[in-house]
Amino acid sequence: MTLTSPRARTSLGVSAALIGWLACVEFTSGILQGYYVPLASDIVKHLGIHDADYNWFDAAQLLLSAIVVPVLAKLGDMYGHKRVLLVATVLTAAASWWLAFAGGFSTYLIAFALQGFYVVWLPLEVALIFERGRRSESGVSATRRAAGLLVVALETGAIVGALLSGILFSALGSIPATLTVPAVCATLVFFAILFGVPESEPLPGRRLDRNGFLVLTLALLLITGGLTLMRSLGPGSLWVWLVIALGLAALVPFARIELRSADPAIDLRVMRTPAMWPVITTAGLIGISLLGAQAPLSTYAGTDPSNGYGLGLAASARSLLIGVYLISMIVGALLFPLASRLATPRWALIVASALVGVGYLLFLPFHASTAQVVINMLIAGLGSGALVGALPAAAAAAAPRGQTGVASGMTNTTKTIGGSIAAAVFGVVLLTGASDTVTATAASLSGYFAVWIVCGAGAVAAVVLLFVVPRDAFADRAGD
Repeated sequence: MTLTSPRARTSLGVSAALIGWLACVEFTSGILQGYYVPLASDIVKHLGIHDADYNWFDAAQLLLSAIVVPVLAKLGDMYGHKRVLLVATVLTAAASWWLAFAGGFSTYLIAFALQGFYVVWLPLEVALIFERGRRSESGVSATRRAAGLLVVALETGAIVGALLSGILFSALGSIPATLTVPAVCATLVFFAILFGVPESEPLPGRRLDRNGFLVLTLALLLITGGLTLMRSLGPGSLWVWLVIALGLAALVPFARIELRSADPAIDLRVMRTPAMWPVITTAGLIGISLLGAQAPLSTYAGTDPSNGYGLGLAASARSLLIGVYLISMIVGALLFPLASRLATPRWALIVASALVGVGYLLFLPFHASTAQVVINMLIAGLGSGALVGALPAAAAAAAPRGQTGVASGMTNTTKTIGGSIAAAVFGVVLLTGASDTVTATAASLSGYFAVWIVCGAGAVAAVVLLFVVPRDAFADRAGD
C-alpha cells in the first residue's frame, strides 16, 4: 500500500478546495445566464418597452464582454488572477443590484451591459488553476478536469436559474423583488472568492500595453457595433458595412503595434503558433452555434406546424427541451477528460467539434418531430459542453507563463465575436421568405436550413483546423 505524504495530501486538499470554491463562482455565473431569459416578457412589461427592444440588452452585454475580457485577462496575468476576479465580481454584483431596481430602458440597458463582467470569470479561473498546477507533471490534465467540473457547475446553475426565476416571480409577483436573487448570489460569491481562493503568482515587471488595448477596443467596438446595427438597420444599410469595415481595418495598426511591443496586449507571435491559433479560431467557430443558434432553435420548437414545419411546443415544453440540451452539455464536460486520457487531448477536441457538426447537420434531414430535434440537440450538446471548458484549458496549456489569462480569455473573446456575427446573420436569414408563412410571426424554413448549415459547417471547419495542432499538444509532461 502506497502512503500519501502530508505534502501531497495538503496539495490535493488545496486543489479540491480551490475547485469547489470556483465551482460556486461558476454556479452563480450559470444563475446569471439562465435567470433572466424566462422573465423576458415580464421585464418588457415592467419597463414599458416593446418585445424587440429586449434584444438590445443581449447585444449590449455581448459588446461589453468582447471588449473587457482581453483587458481584464491581461491584468490578471500582471497583478494576480484572484485580484482581478474580485474586481469583476464587485462590478457584476453592483450591476445586478442596479438591474433589480432599474425602472426604464436606458438604466436597465446600462446595468445589463455592466453585468457582463462575469464573462471573464471562467478564463480567469482556468488561468488561476493552471498557474497553480504548472509545476506539477499532471498540471495540464488537472486543469482540464477542473475546467470540466466548472462547466458542470455553470450549466447546473443555468438550469437552476431558469427554473428558480419563474417560480419566484409566480410567488412574488414583482420584478424588482425577483431580480434581487441573482444580486444576492453575486454578492455572496465575492466572499467565496475572497476567503476561499488563493492568489496566483504573476510575473514581475509586466506593463499594460495601453496603445494596443485602445486600438483593439476600438476595433471590437466597431465590429460588434456594426453587427448590432445590422439587427436594426438590416444588411442593406451602407452604414452597417462601413462600421464593420472600419473595425476590420483597425486590426492592421493593432497588429503592427503588438509586433513592435516588448510586452504586447496580445502576443501575436504566441497566438499564431500551431498549438494556439487553431484553438482560438475553433472557439469562434463553435461560438456560432453555442451563442448564435439557441434562439433559432427555441423559435423553431415553438413554430406552429400549420406552416409545414416546426414543433408547436408551448413555452414549458420548450424550457424542457433547453434543459435537455444543457444536461447533455454537462455530460459532455464530464466525458472530455476521460476521452483525453483514452486518446489524446487533440483527438478529444476533434471528436467534440465533430459532434457539434453532426448534431446540427442532422437537422437538415431530421427536424419533423420532437424526438428528432432532441436527438440532434443531445449530440450537439455533448460536443458543445466538452468544448466550453476544454478550449480555454487548451489555450492556457499552450501559452507561456505570464500569458495564460490572455490566452484563455481570447477563446472567450473569439467565441463572443463568432456568436455576435451568427446572431446578426441568423436574424436576417430567418426573415428570408417569411412573408410566405401561414402564421405572421414564423420565420422561414429556408432560413432555418441556413442556420443549421452554417452551424454545422463552422464545426466541420473547426475539425479540419484542429488537425493542424501538434499531436502531443495540451498533454502532461508525463502523459495524461
